[in-house]
Amino acid sequence: MLKFVERLTRQNKATIFLTLDLLLLPVALLFALVLQNMPVSPLVLLGQMLPVLPYILLLAAGLSYWLGLPQVQLIAYERHAVSLTALLATVVAAAEAGLCALFGPELPLGVHVVFGLSYLLMMVAARAVMLQMVLALYRRARPRARVLIYGAGNTGTQLAQALKAHDGIDPVAFVDDNKSLQGLTLVGLPVYAPTRIAEVVKGRDVKRVLLAMPSQSQPKQTQIIQRMQKLGLEVQALPSFAQLIGEEALVDKLTPVPPQRFLSRDACDVPLQACAQSYADRVVLVSGAGGSIGSELCRQILACRPSKLVLYELSELALYTIHQELSQQLEDADIPLVPVLGSVTDPRQVRRVLERHRVQVVLHAAAYKHVPLVEANPLPGLANNVFGTQTLARAAAEYGVERFILISSDKAVRPTNVMGASKRMAELIVQDLASRSGPQGDGSAGRTVFTMVRFGNVLGSSGSVIPLFQEQIARGGPVTVTDPRVKRYFMTIREAVQLVLQAGAEAAGGEVFVLDMGEPVSILQLARQVIEAAGYQVRDAANPDGDIAIDIIGLRPGEKMEEELTLSTELTTTAHPKIFCAREAVLSEIEVAALMRALRQVVAAGDGAGARRVIARWVEGYVQPQEDRKMS
Repeated sequence: MLKFVERLTRQNKATIFLTLDLLLLPVALLFALVLQNMPVSPLVLLGQMLPVLPYILLLAAGLSYWLGLPQVQLIAYERHAVSLTALLATVVAAAEAGLCALFGPELPLGVHVVFGLSYLLMMVAARAVMLQMVLALYRRARPRARVLIYGAGNTGTQLAQALKAHDGIDPVAFVDDNKSLQGLTLVGLPVYAPTRIAEVVKGRDVKRVLLAMPSQSQPKQTQIIQRMQKLGLEVQALPSFAQLIGEEALVDKLTPVPPQRFLSRDACDVPLQACAQSYADRVVLVSGAGGSIGSELCRQILACRPSKLVLYELSELALYTIHQELSQQLEDADIPLVPVLGSVTDPRQVRRVLERHRVQVVLHAAAYKHVPLVEANPLPGLANNVFGTQTLARAAAEYGVERFILISSDKAVRPTNVMGASKRMAELIVQDLASRSGPQGDGSAGRTVFTMVRFGNVLGSSGSVIPLFQEQIARGGPVTVTDPRVKRYFMTIREAVQLVLQAGAEAAGGEVFVLDMGEPVSILQLARQVIEAAGYQVRDAANPDGDIAIDIIGLRPGEKMEEELTLSTELTTTAHPKIFCAREAVLSEIEVAALMRALRQVVAAGDGAGARRVIARWVEGYVQPQEDRKMS
């Protein structure tokens, strides 16, 4: 039957509707006669009207076609079509009254009025019945998706009314957080509390939830969606008004608040003119050129007008990205950019690059720096951060590089993790090479000035907390903080790199430069600031209706409550008020050799616990994890 209905053409359907209307005409007329208390039988009176009945039918058919009633689809038969039907019934009833007055039989006025009304009601009712029959056929042939509507406000109720006429979707109930609506029945559907969703889903075989809360904040919508998905439900959200009127492109252009906004002090801006001559007209190599610090080093080095810039990077994507950016920046300049894809742990490649391009300044920023990842993979972290630094630094000395500047970290000071320990080992290697690179500051040819610059977290770098917080907020939260007491030093990438270049230009050899990063910042307070800057409220005990919660997840392996910048309190000032020089103990050449020999043995043997024992032996302040001590 369904296939027959689907195969009917538009013309066939119009013929069916017209035929139905014409058949209903004598039925309505007989019904009007039956309702009147007349001495003659209704059938006799109808027989007396047979001479005029064909004219009435012909008028009805012609007028119906002229009005277009047969072409109106059942699903589209609404107020306008009903008004046309009423016009048809009125004209036909008036024509019937006139013909009866002329040719008989004579009938009371009430018969003609009842006939017109009956004809109208019968035509409308017939179409309504036909529509329900066709919909029933479709429902039986095509299973309807049973859906739950989350949100019983105006949007939800309008959606439910619209879906009731849909041939493929069957709304079964509402869910709403508003307690005043729970327990009510709206547009024929019960309203349940969110706590009863699992019960409703199971009892009514619901597979999909329609989120009808477009005015609700994005984080709350995301929280609801995540909760529904955990129940195995498909979730679809009703579009917002901005999407419906085509303003979504404007909304998409809204960007997160820049990380610099969260710095608890004024950012330092160092004019590069003071140190530019140390990099101008020189071949500069930046290792880790595609990273957060490395890429900013490249941008600012270009402003110093080097003769060539070598981009040394392990990640193909990172190298491609920074090379494309800098190439566009240098469209009208004649500074060659040399992208080199490789690892600083490869001695042959490092020597070949330094020799071929006659590198004069090396800024070594390449390192694995994410504490939890290096803690879980200590051997690759040590190989890259320690052996890579030794390989690059030795080659720099061998090929007469003028300056070698190591980018270090505050996590190198009394480290509690492998990443920080690897950076401290890298510092010890550079300090050892500095002590053997000739008299400090004599400026003799062939002598390399080795130095290092130590600073804390930079805002907006890869893996730093602010981009992580913003990503968590975009997902609807929660924002995760390791411990409410944790504090960190912060500075912007731009000011950190400016100070690194300034310190590198001032170096005479062997210094440990420390940047003044201001006061440490509470990570918990920083999380609250990022949430509020995004336009949301923190959800906590004091504000249970807030948008984003903050979860305390505990310190990760190797993390400290607070970081330190120096091993000692002995700091000397430099020409720049934000740069200090630390006096720290160093290892002798024999001790560094013993350290590297022991480290190479455990890395070659794949012995992670042994590597931590080596760190504990040579790195001041490092404490071996409890489980490793038990194994040793």
